[in-house]
Amino acid sequence: MIIEDPNDIERRSMEIIESELKTCIPEENKAVVKRVIHCTADFDYAENLVFSGGAVAKALEALRRGCDIVTDTQMARSGINKTAAAKLGCEIHCFMSDPDIAENAKKLGCTRAALSMEKASRLKKPLIFVIGNAPTALLKLKELIDAGAVRPELVIGVPVGFVNVIESKEAIMQIEYPYIVAKGRKGGSNVAAAIVNALMYQLTR
Repeated sequence: MIIEDPNDIERRSMEIIESELKTCIPEENKAVVKRVIHCTADFDYAENLVFSGGAVAKALEALRRGCDIVTDTQMARSGINKTAAAKLGCEIHCFMSDPDIAENAKKLGCTRAALSMEKASRLKKPLIFVIGNAPTALLKLKELIDAGAVRPELVIGVPVGFVNVIESKEAIMQIEYPYIVAKGRKGGSNVAAAIVNALMYQLTR
């Protein structure tokens, strides 16, 4: 039977995921893991998503307080549910397309992603960082955290690729702040957005 109603499609998808999961996942993390599998059809995320202790609970509390969200790509920003963010009072930032970022990156010979993290660190509200593409964003964020320039409510570290990817994720898993990281090479902006949405939906649906 073909299912056409969007709500029924999502409900049935989650039922299938639940039935096929072979990994024992802590209940507090399950909604995030299932949402990522839902957007990728990749059950590897049941194994490679790593949560620091209490990461989900701490992230939910930050979202309840209306923290802001910083992404490393416009794609991740686009994938985050704007209605849910608005309900929580969360503004979503991505500085990658800002003229000053592009100009300074060219001048300094560094990535726009790294400079975007520096710019984000000057925002006044509590922040969740959502990195789905650029390992250099994660590495710069680790540097800013070590320098005391930013104290994130949560770091979502799921860049995809081959260069600096594993190293950047391992670096973030050393911070004392909450994190959700996809070990290995897998990830992407869609995964990053799915994690944010999974968290917000727990508060808005």
